[in-house]
Amino acid sequence: MTDSEAPQGVRLQKVLAAAGVASRRVVEEYIVAGRIRVNGEVVSELGRRIDPETDLVDVDGTAIQLDVSKRYVMLNKPTGVVSSMRDESGRPDLRRFTDQYEERLYNVGRLDAETSGLLILTNDGELAHVLAHPSFGVTKVYIAKVEGTVTAQTIAKLTAGFDLEDGYIRADKARLLDTSRGSSLVELTLHSGRNRIVRRMMAAVGHPVTELVRRQFGPLHLGTLPAGKSRELGKIELGALLTLSRRDSGVASAPGEQQENE
Repeated sequence: MTDSEAPQGVRLQKVLAAAGVASRRVVEEYIVAGRIRVNGEVVSELGRRIDPETDLVDVDGTAIQLDVSKRYVMLNKPTGVVSSMRDESGRPDLRRFTDQYEERLYNVGRLDAETSGLLILTNDGELAHVLAHPSFGVTKVYIAKVEGTVTAQTIAKLTAGFDLEDGYIRADKARLLDTSRGSSLVELTLHSGRNRIVRRMMAAVGHPVTELVRRQFGPLHLGTLPAGKSRELGKIELGALLTLSRRDSGVASAPGEQQENE
């Protein structure tokens, strides 16, 4: 057999076993059951070969990362830390959290220094670009402690929408969690990536933010992860995140847009 006649690519069973999906034998069962797709098409032949660097594979509709060198970390960013790998002003930055990993990790989007909560760190540049891009509109959930007693009318205004200096804005969802001693807790769900949007929205309705935490980013939930701690994403979390990022991976760049900085 000449080089041109040699089989191209790597057997799908081998690739998925190396990615930790299942043993080769189980992967074969998945193929027979029609549970695996390559580039959107169901695989039917057991001898299917793929290029792990270019082909996209999903199992039961969940995207699989074939590049085992990629790392995905969830950080509960504490207040007082800027979302930068090197702050020019010498303020505490993200290096204190990324230095423990062998790979060179970067943050997906931003949280301002006084906002805490869920931040994704990864060396997957393509995923980071898609998820952080404002046009992609990934949903984020925040808990804001604000001044004053928030009323049902205020919640209705947040979801109905209003104009800010840079255009119209409205929350996808808003609900009052608690009121106590002249302050309120409000949960806001947004897909906007505009600069400091939560703080500006709440100030516009007469309730300035005193504390802000991001509890959810797309399919990821902060859960009980303490402030200042990080952990690698589990397989289910990673699959959900990759599936989300691939859904609109063709999003075009829009010069001048900002990443979120709540």
